Amino acid sequence: MKYTVISTSLALLFASGASLAADAQQLLKDKACLTCHQPDKKVVGPAYKDVAAKYKSRNDAEAYLVSKIKGGSTGVWGQIPMPPNGTVSDAEAHTLAKFILTVK
Repeated sequence: MKYTVISTSLALLFASGASLAADAQQLLKDKACLTCHQPDKKVVGPAYKDVAAKYKSRNDAEAYLVSKIKGGSTGVWGQIPMPPNGTVSDAEAHTLAKFILTVK
């Protein structure tokens, strides 16, 4: 029984991770995030792997990124500003932030 619970928990964890990635990938396309950001290389803004590396040790990393996604940012990664994204809901911003923090 214990083994079944562990297996079920692992299956749910992997399923939720896959779901997060799929949802985030769709949001990255729908919200035009990929115009300025890529997972592994700098475009206009930083690569997501660099964002994850910079903020992964922050206790408030997800909330911090949500605020940057929704409110924009200037001067953190250079002089080119990231404009606020008013079309991203709170839930979408959390999905994107969670995903970005997993990029390696």
